[in-house]
Amino acid sequence: MSPIKTFFRNNTVRMFLCWLGSLYIRLVSITGRWRIVGADIPEHFFTTGKPFILAFWHGRLLMMPRCWRKDKTIHVLISMHRDGRLLADTVGHLGMKTIAGSSSKGGATALRAMVKTLKEGNYIGITPDGPRGPRMRASDGIVSVARLAGVPILPVTYATSRRRILSSWDRFLIALPFGRGVFIWGDPIGVPREASESDLVDIRQSIENQLILISNQADEKCDQTSIEPAAAEIDGTNDARQGVA
Repeated sequence: MSPIKTFFRNNTVRMFLCWLGSLYIRLVSITGRWRIVGADIPEHFFTTGKPFILAFWHGRLLMMPRCWRKDKTIHVLISMHRDGRLLADTVGHLGMKTIAGSSSKGGATALRAMVKTLKEGNYIGITPDGPRGPRMRASDGIVSVARLAGVPILPVTYATSRRRILSSWDRFLIALPFGRGVFIWGDPIGVPREASESDLVDIRQSIENQLILISNQADEKCDQTSIEPAAAEIDGTNDARQGVA
Protein backbone atom coordinates (compact mmCIF):
# COMPACT_ATOMS: atom_id res chain seq x y z
CA MET A 1 0.00 0.00 0.00
CA SER A 2 1.32 3.44 -0.94
CA PRO A 3 2.19 5.98 1.79
CA ILE A 4 -0.64 8.26 0.58
CA LYS A 5 -3.27 5.51 0.91
CA THR A 6 -1.90 4.58 4.32
CA PHE A 7 -2.11 8.22 5.39
CA PHE A 8 -5.74 8.63 4.36
CA ARG A 9 -6.73 5.33 5.99
CA ASN A 10 -5.39 6.50 9.32
CA ASN A 11 -8.32 6.76 11.72
CA THR A 12 -7.28 10.16 13.09
CA VAL A 13 -6.86 11.57 9.58
CA ARG A 14 -10.23 10.16 8.54
CA MET A 15 -11.99 11.69 11.53
CA PHE A 16 -10.37 15.06 10.80
CA LEU A 17 -11.45 14.97 7.14
CA CYS A 18 -15.02 14.12 8.14
CA TRP A 19 -15.03 17.05 10.56
CA LEU A 20 -13.76 19.35 7.79
CA GLY A 21 -16.48 18.03 5.48
CA SER A 22 -19.17 18.88 8.00
CA LEU A 23 -17.71 22.37 8.40
CA TYR A 24 -17.85 22.85 4.63
CA ILE A 25 -21.52 21.88 4.54
CA ARG A 26 -22.20 24.39 7.30
CA LEU A 27 -20.24 27.06 5.40
CA VAL A 28 -22.25 26.55 2.21
CA SER A 29 -25.47 26.53 4.21
CA ILE A 30 -24.69 29.75 6.10
CA THR A 31 -23.30 31.75 3.17
CA GLY A 32 -25.98 30.72 0.67
CA ARG A 33 -29.42 32.19 0.05
CA TRP A 34 -31.70 29.18 0.32
CA ARG A 35 -35.42 28.73 -0.16
CA ILE A 36 -37.65 25.69 0.15
CA VAL A 37 -40.47 24.72 -2.20
CA GLY A 38 -43.09 22.41 -0.73
CA ALA A 39 -41.97 22.78 2.90
CA ASP A 40 -45.55 22.12 4.01
CA ILE A 41 -45.30 18.52 2.75
CA PRO A 42 -42.81 17.18 5.31
CA GLU A 43 -44.13 19.58 7.94
CA HIS A 44 -47.50 17.81 7.84
CA PHE A 45 -45.80 14.52 8.70
CA PHE A 46 -43.63 16.12 11.37
CA THR A 47 -46.64 17.75 13.00
CA THR A 48 -48.73 14.59 13.00
CA GLY A 49 -45.81 12.40 14.09
CA LYS A 50 -46.01 10.12 11.05
CA PRO A 51 -42.72 8.60 9.80
CA PHE A 52 -41.69 8.50 6.15
CA ILE A 53 -38.77 7.60 3.90
CA LEU A 54 -36.72 10.51 2.55
CA ALA A 55 -35.66 9.77 -1.06
CA PHE A 56 -32.96 11.72 -2.91
CA TRP A 57 -30.44 11.03 -5.65
CA HIS A 58 -26.93 9.99 -4.65
CA GLY A 59 -25.46 12.91 -6.58
CA ARG A 60 -27.54 15.41 -4.57
CA LEU A 61 -26.49 14.11 -1.17
CA LEU A 62 -24.10 16.83 0.02
CA MET A 63 -26.57 19.43 1.29
CA MET A 64 -29.32 17.08 2.46
CA PRO A 65 -28.55 17.71 6.16
CA ARG A 66 -29.69 21.31 5.60
CA CYS A 67 -33.23 20.33 4.59
CA TRP A 68 -33.80 18.30 7.74
CA ARG A 69 -35.33 19.48 11.02
CA LYS A 70 -32.78 19.15 13.81
CA ASP A 71 -35.40 18.03 16.34
CA LYS A 72 -36.32 14.98 14.24
CA THR A 73 -34.18 11.84 14.15
CA ILE A 74 -33.30 10.46 10.73
CA HIS A 75 -31.21 7.38 9.90
CA VAL A 76 -29.55 7.45 6.47
CA LEU A 77 -28.77 4.12 4.81
CA ILE A 78 -25.01 4.05 4.17
CA SER A 79 -22.85 1.55 2.30
CA MET A 80 -20.50 -0.61 4.41
CA HIS A 81 -17.67 0.36 2.03
CA ARG A 82 -14.97 2.72 3.31
CA ASP A 83 -16.52 5.67 1.42
CA GLY A 84 -19.83 4.94 3.13
CA ARG A 85 -18.19 5.05 6.54
CA LEU A 86 -16.60 8.39 5.69
CA LEU A 87 -20.01 9.74 4.79
CA ALA A 88 -21.55 8.33 7.95
CA ASP A 89 -18.99 10.11 10.13
CA THR A 90 -19.45 13.36 8.19
CA VAL A 91 -23.24 13.53 8.52
CA GLY A 92 -22.88 12.35 12.11
CA HIS A 93 -21.34 15.73 12.91
CA LEU A 94 -24.57 17.28 11.59
CA GLY A 95 -26.91 15.24 13.76
CA MET A 96 -27.83 12.50 11.30
CA LYS A 97 -27.63 8.85 12.29
CA THR A 98 -26.83 6.00 9.90
CA ILE A 99 -27.68 2.39 9.14
CA ALA A 100 -24.95 0.39 7.38
CA GLY A 101 -25.76 -2.10 4.65
CA SER A 102 -26.24 -2.77 0.94
CA SER A 103 -27.60 -5.37 -1.43
CA SER A 104 -24.20 -7.10 -1.58
CA LYS A 105 -23.27 -6.99 2.11
CA GLY A 106 -25.45 -6.55 5.17
CA GLY A 107 -28.62 -6.09 3.09
CA ALA A 108 -30.97 -8.27 5.15
CA THR A 109 -29.74 -6.80 8.42
CA ALA A 110 -30.11 -3.26 7.08
CA LEU A 111 -33.63 -4.00 5.82
CA ARG A 112 -34.74 -5.22 9.25
CA ALA A 113 -33.11 -2.23 10.93
CA MET A 114 -34.84 0.24 8.60
CA VAL A 115 -38.27 -1.31 9.06
CA LYS A 116 -37.78 -1.39 12.83
CA THR A 117 -36.65 2.26 12.86
CA LEU A 118 -39.68 3.39 10.85
CA LYS A 119 -42.13 1.43 13.00
CA GLU A 120 -40.64 3.13 16.06
CA GLY A 121 -41.74 6.45 14.57
CA ASN A 122 -38.39 7.65 13.23
CA TYR A 123 -37.35 8.53 9.68
CA ILE A 124 -35.13 6.88 7.06
CA GLY A 125 -33.11 8.45 4.23
CA ILE A 126 -32.35 6.38 1.11
CA THR A 127 -30.65 7.12 -2.21
CA PRO A 128 -32.60 4.94 -4.67
CA ASP A 129 -29.72 4.93 -7.18
CA GLY A 130 -26.89 4.24 -4.70
CA PRO A 131 -24.30 3.09 -4.04
CA ARG A 132 -23.17 2.23 -7.58
CA GLY A 133 -25.87 3.42 -9.93
CA PRO A 134 -27.09 3.60 -12.62
CA ARG A 135 -27.33 7.34 -12.03
CA MET A 136 -30.83 8.63 -11.31
CA ARG A 137 -32.45 5.21 -11.79
CA ALA A 138 -34.45 3.98 -8.81
CA SER A 139 -34.08 0.45 -7.50
CA ASP A 140 -36.74 -1.70 -5.87
CA GLY A 141 -35.10 -1.55 -2.44
CA ILE A 142 -36.79 1.66 -1.33
CA VAL A 143 -40.21 0.35 -2.43
CA SER A 144 -39.72 -2.85 -0.41
CA VAL A 145 -38.84 -0.92 2.76
CA ALA A 146 -41.86 1.38 2.41
CA ARG A 147 -44.20 -1.55 1.83
CA LEU A 148 -42.97 -3.55 4.81
CA ALA A 149 -43.03 -0.54 7.16
CA GLY A 150 -46.30 0.87 5.87
CA VAL A 151 -44.94 4.39 5.33
CA PRO A 152 -44.90 6.77 2.33
CA ILE A 153 -41.86 7.97 0.38
CA LEU A 154 -41.13 11.70 0.15
CA PRO A 155 -38.83 12.76 -2.72
CA VAL A 156 -36.58 15.78 -2.19
CA THR A 157 -33.78 17.43 -4.13
CA TYR A 158 -31.67 20.58 -4.21
CA ALA A 159 -29.79 22.77 -6.67
CA THR A 160 -27.54 25.79 -6.39
CA SER A 161 -26.42 28.61 -8.66
CA ARG A 162 -22.75 27.98 -7.80
CA ARG A 163 -21.68 24.37 -8.18
CA ARG A 164 -19.13 21.87 -9.39
CA ILE A 165 -20.16 18.58 -10.99
CA LEU A 166 -17.73 15.71 -10.50
CA SER A 167 -17.06 13.14 -13.22
CA SER A 168 -18.12 10.30 -10.88
CA TRP A 169 -20.85 7.83 -11.88
CA ASP A 170 -23.49 9.90 -10.01
CA ARG A 171 -22.25 13.29 -11.31
CA PHE A 172 -21.93 14.35 -7.68
CA LEU A 173 -23.03 17.95 -7.17
CA ILE A 174 -20.77 20.04 -4.95
CA ALA A 175 -22.50 23.23 -3.86
CA LEU A 176 -20.16 26.21 -3.52
CA PRO A 177 -20.37 28.99 -0.92
CA PHE A 178 -22.18 32.29 -1.53
CA GLY A 179 -24.66 30.82 -3.99
CA ARG A 180 -28.40 30.87 -4.46
CA GLY A 181 -29.97 27.53 -3.63
CA VAL A 182 -33.34 25.80 -3.57
CA PHE A 183 -34.77 22.64 -2.05
CA ILE A 184 -37.86 21.10 -3.65
CA TRP A 185 -40.06 18.52 -1.92
CA GLY A 186 -42.14 16.23 -4.11
CA ASP A 187 -45.55 14.73 -3.38
CA PRO A 188 -45.74 11.72 -1.04
CA ILE A 189 -45.76 8.33 -2.75
CA GLY A 190 -47.65 5.57 -0.94
CA VAL A 191 -46.88 1.86 -1.20
CA PRO A 192 -49.95 -0.27 -0.31
CA ARG A 193 -49.20 -3.55 1.46
CA GLU A 194 -51.52 -5.36 -0.97
CA ALA A 195 -49.81 -3.89 -4.06
CA SER A 196 -49.25 -6.36 -6.90
CA GLU A 197 -45.92 -6.87 -8.63
CA SER A 198 -46.99 -4.65 -11.49
CA ASP A 199 -48.12 -1.99 -8.99
CA LEU A 200 -44.69 -2.07 -7.35
CA VAL A 201 -43.01 -1.57 -10.73
CA ASP A 202 -45.24 1.45 -11.37
CA ILE A 203 -44.46 2.88 -7.91
CA ARG A 204 -40.72 2.49 -8.45
CA GLN A 205 -41.06 4.28 -11.78
CA SER A 206 -43.12 7.03 -10.12
CA ILE A 207 -40.33 7.63 -7.57
CA GLU A 208 -37.78 7.83 -10.36
CA ASN A 209 -39.90 10.14 -12.51
CA GLN A 210 -40.70 12.51 -9.67
CA LEU A 211 -37.09 12.77 -8.51
CA ILE A 212 -35.94 13.51 -12.05
CA LEU A 213 -38.72 16.09 -12.46
CA ILE A 214 -38.04 18.04 -9.27
CA SER A 215 -34.26 17.89 -9.84
CA ASN A 216 -34.73 19.44 -13.27
CA GLN A 217 -37.04 22.07 -11.77
CA ALA A 218 -34.49 22.90 -9.08
CA ASP A 219 -31.70 23.27 -11.66
CA GLU A 220 -33.91 25.53 -13.76
CA LYS A 221 -34.69 27.76 -10.79
CA CYS A 222 -30.94 28.17 -10.25
CA ASP A 223 -30.23 28.81 -13.94
CA GLN A 224 -28.31 25.57 -14.32
CA THR A 225 -28.38 22.86 -16.95
CA SER A 226 -29.96 19.61 -15.79
CA ILE A 227 -27.96 16.45 -15.12
CA GLU A 228 -29.09 13.62 -17.39
CA PRO A 229 -29.96 10.18 -15.96
CA ALA A 230 -27.94 7.18 -17.05
CA ALA A 231 -29.38 5.04 -19.82
CA ALA A 232 -32.22 2.91 -18.48
CA GLU A 233 -31.43 -0.76 -17.93
CA ILE A 234 -33.70 -3.24 -19.65
CA ASP A 235 -32.36 -6.55 -18.32
CA GLY A 236 -33.84 -6.19 -14.83
CA THR A 237 -30.49 -6.09 -13.02
CA ASN A 238 -31.36 -2.72 -11.54
CA ASP A 239 -34.37 -4.20 -9.74
CA ALA A 240 -32.27 -6.30 -7.35
CA ARG A 241 -30.30 -3.45 -5.85
CA GLN A 242 -30.93 -1.76 -2.54
CA GLY A 243 -30.62 2.03 -2.62
CA VAL A 244 -27.83 3.10 -0.27
CA ALA A 245 -25.62 6.12 0.01
